[in-house]
Amino acid sequence: MSSPIKTEPSQKSQVMLDTLKTAVAHALEKKRRLGQYAVVWKNGKPVRIGADSIGINGNDSNL
Repeated sequence: MSSPIKTEPSQKSQVMLDTLKTAVAHALEKKRRLGQYAVVWKNGKPVRIGADSIGINGNDSNL
């Protein structure tokens, strides 16, 4: 027997995902304000981005 594949996360999972996204956005914003760099994954590799390239709330066009 195969179970159907869910395309949408459960309500509990969505709350957890939203919480994680908010935490990451706050951490990136804090790093930007402190002038620190961040390391993110881009094209399967870790990439260091400077404080001047971290967007507000983690919305970085370079990611």
